[in-house]
Amino acid sequence: MDHIDLLILKVLSEEKNITKAAKRMFISQPALTRRFKNMERDFKTTLMLRVPNGIILTPQGEELLHFAEETLLQLKKAKERIQGMGEHIQGSLFLGVSSIFANYELPQLLKHFLKLYPEVDVSLKTGHSMQISRMLQKDEISLAILRGDLHWDEEKYLLYEDPICLVSSNMINLQDLPKSPRIVANTAIQAQVDEWWHETFSSPPAKTIEVDSLDTCRQMVLNGLGWSIMPKIGLKKYDHNLYTQNLYLTNGLPLIRRTWLVYRNIYGELPIVRTFAEYTKKYFLKNPIG
Repeated sequence: MDHIDLLILKVLSEEKNITKAAKRMFISQPALTRRFKNMERDFKTTLMLRVPNGIILTPQGEELLHFAEETLLQLKKAKERIQGMGEHIQGSLFLGVSSIFANYELPQLLKHFLKLYPEVDVSLKTGHSMQISRMLQKDEISLAILRGDLHWDEEKYLLYEDPICLVSSNMINLQDLPKSPRIVANTAIQAQVDEWWHETFSSPPAKTIEVDSLDTCRQMVLNGLGWSIMPKIGLKKYDHNLYTQNLYLTNGLPLIRRTWLVYRNIYGELPIVRTFAEYTKKYFLKNPIG
């Protein structure tokens, strides 16, 4: 049983389909099936069962999967440490980033970083901040950039505070918001926005249009279909086309969304992680949001 067999077992458990697993691993279906049968012969047991919708692992297969996942994780850690040895910055950087940050800020950040360190290979995962945080806790990534005030006991650095703004195609007074159409994007700031609204108004908006992303929300506002409240991170390129106003709670505190750089202390010993962390800190000191 070698590294490829471990990967086959892991991918099969995720895809639950031999054809999809083979395609994902860039090997033929017969070759994957042959290797899996060899595993079953070596362990003298049945590791998977075929069902109408694909395959499932047997209890013996599940036990072997736990071993495979732990072994692959240890191999990844060893690869990171070995590649990170010495002062020459090279090797794999396993990075997890919130989807909003990945959309609006990460491309330029990575572009400049990889120009300085071309021998770095970035393995990137994106998703909601809670998803990325779980990946970090399970050591699936070495370093993360998260939005929101998530609890983290190890290395944690505030990159910037992103103002949450009222946005409209034309100037609008706050007192006119309840009677004007509102565009709402399904984002993590909604709890903060709701708190501000309940402090400011005694009635809900007259009409609400719900959309699935900040990009869609911004386009609706640009076309005069209503006003919205969104983080400044998604507005930098459109400031000249939109009316924006920072919002404050009744105690005078601004509505903000914080963005953090976080990683485990042990990964801070890796030159590649340390270099990326320091570069990112300096990048946002030179290119602040808001």
